[in-house]
Amino acid sequence: MLKFTLCLLLAASAFGQKRPITLDSMNEGGRGAPSGGRGAGAPTWAPDGRTFVFRQGRALAIYDPATRSSKDLVAVGDMDAAAAIGPPATDGPFDWTNRRVRASGLQFSSDGKELLYAGGGDLFLVHVDTGKWDQLTKTPVAEVDPKLSPDGKMVVFRRGWDLYSIDVATHKETPLTTKGADTLRNGGLDWVYPEELELGTAFWWSPDSKSIAYLQFDTSREPIFPHEDLLRTRALYEPERYPQAGENNADVHLGVVPAAGGPTRWLEVGDTRNSYLIARAGWMPDSKSVYAIRANRVQNRLEMLSIGVESGASSTIFRESDPYWINLRGDVEFLRDRKRFLWTSERDGFRHIYLYSIDGKDARQLTKGPWEVAGVAAVNDSEVFYSSDEPTPLESHFYRIGLDGRGKRQLSVTGYTHTISIGPGGAFYLDTSSSLASPPRTTLHSGNGAELTVYREADRTALEQFEILPTEIVKFNLPDGTLLYGRLIKPAGFEPGKKYPAVVTVYGGPGVDGPVHNAWPGISIDQVLAHQGYVVWESQNRGIRGRGHAFETAVYRNLGVTELADQVAGIQYLVSLGFVDPARIGIHGWSYGGFMTLNAMLNAPDVFRCGFSGAPVTSWLNYDTIYTERYMGLPSENPEGYRNTALPPKAGNLKGKLMMAHNFEDDNVLFQNTLQAIDALELAGKQFEFMLYPQKAHGVTGAASRQMNQMMVDFFDRNLK
Repeated sequence: MLKFTLCLLLAASAFGQKRPITLDSMNEGGRGAPSGGRGAGAPTWAPDGRTFVFRQGRALAIYDPATRSSKDLVAVGDMDAAAAIGPPATDGPFDWTNRRVRASGLQFSSDGKELLYAGGGDLFLVHVDTGKWDQLTKTPVAEVDPKLSPDGKMVVFRRGWDLYSIDVATHKETPLTTKGADTLRNGGLDWVYPEELELGTAFWWSPDSKSIAYLQFDTSREPIFPHEDLLRTRALYEPERYPQAGENNADVHLGVVPAAGGPTRWLEVGDTRNSYLIARAGWMPDSKSVYAIRANRVQNRLEMLSIGVESGASSTIFRESDPYWINLRGDVEFLRDRKRFLWTSERDGFRHIYLYSIDGKDARQLTKGPWEVAGVAAVNDSEVFYSSDEPTPLESHFYRIGLDGRGKRQLSVTGYTHTISIGPGGAFYLDTSSSLASPPRTTLHSGNGAELTVYREADRTALEQFEILPTEIVKFNLPDGTLLYGRLIKPAGFEPGKKYPAVVTVYGGPGVDGPVHNAWPGISIDQVLAHQGYVVWESQNRGIRGRGHAFETAVYRNLGVTELADQVAGIQYLVSLGFVDPARIGIHGWSYGGFMTLNAMLNAPDVFRCGFSGAPVTSWLNYDTIYTERYMGLPSENPEGYRNTALPPKAGNLKGKLMMAHNFEDDNVLFQNTLQAIDALELAGKQFEFMLYPQKAHGVTGAASRQMNQMMVDFFDRNLK
């Protein structure tokens, strides 16, 4: 009897024991179905902000926050089945459309009675009251980026590289532009504009539903990078228009065309190939003028222009300048009174919200303080809803404030990072909150912040099944007193007094929020490494976004120098804690993190024993115009900076063990970068390891990513244990 009871106790203990996190469990993700299975897709809010549509399985469902209830609206499978899906293009070159191009598949009409749906390459109009639908197009060529007119009577879309409109009632289709081609993109973007300016679309309806403003990208003078697909029997040439630092940008033209068809009226915006960037565009509320947010090429001057459609005359609404560069986030937000608009700016050193009169003569700063506004979420007649990091740069929070700058109120709970989806006007919103110890949980709120219900309960499967090692956030100071935050995971079975190897995760580049946040990390490679016996460390460095403009501009014209000094200071702090062996420190990162890893191995060779560098920029002459010139200036104006930050000339400094990995057809950080580093290392007589992947993307995904992660873990095991 005693033996039987002991067996039961042992079995119960084993049953309740959490599993260590391995590469296999990371690939599983510890995923489980969200409780209730509700809200599987992102919400698309109705214009009045009081209902939203989301995709649930093979159906579109509509949710009513007032009653906390949802119902199926339409089965998307029926519409997809009706689409005239053309044969897949398998023989032609790859389409290098940028990942940041936005082409929404769902849009409400302005009265909320219809829903535009794009599926199977065709367009459908769903009647919200009945769930019935009309098919607007049935063609073998996809209609992309469709937009309903404000009056709901027409849809404009792009097919190929030309714009078309279609009458909703008659289904009559009208071409708006002609002669579109891969190098003459009517209403279509090139690669670099969406990547670096986050310009997601290139055409806009006028408020009166009569005209379309659009950008035409002439890419014929943009240099070509000669990608090739080598997995075929015969190599296939797949050129990508990719302007590298100092080279030609696209010639961008701003035009207005009648929605019913007719000639385009071209508006003057200046020389965009060499002098200017058109970062934003759209209509002024009167439908008589369009606006353009125009920056100079190196992006330290910016102005909002209003250009009359009939006269072509332009006036400047506001100007900004900065001794370093101007970060652009969001767009102009016009108020319903058609007399004012909102804009966010870092002009006082931190990003804040400004309220302008439509002529730019009256401007008022609505938010102020040593913290950053991430963006405007919604606005109504009396107040603005926005997200910011005001309590702490480690969390994102949600606020509302009056248009008079008074009555600011925090709506989110401190101790979590919050992601908000809010309807127009701010009547209701969804708040997805998480922390380092709590998985994401989504709650429904009224506009005053009151919680109405749990929309989606947290999925705690990973917490229940796996031993997720705790992440600690620590503080340390640079020699000049600058405060930095670090993220630390101690290894499984940590024993005080024992010296452990450490693996440093790094990104470090400008234009991206810092790596240390009080948000749910899930199951990641960091947890795998910690369960393998490593201390895992990641720290901030000057240059990252979210700590104010002065914190970021420390890297100006010398990318990689200040960042590396700060990363080394972080290592020194980590070693001072007493449980890390300073002779066994590795580092890894991808993209800018790959650059930082190789930078660390070559310019701090005595600090790091080994490094895994993924898709690194190795010379800023190789990277794209808009990003590089923002931080480094033009090569002709900063030759020393470009020369000093190039990594191949430093190949002879390598002391530790190095592994590099890259996709052969990386559209972002070109493989050219790694090949130049390989050549320099070979000529310097340095031994290193390298893995090549054939994917047509910046990151390695799928089964290949699992192979790569195993390879990286094995690399650290060989060199740090």
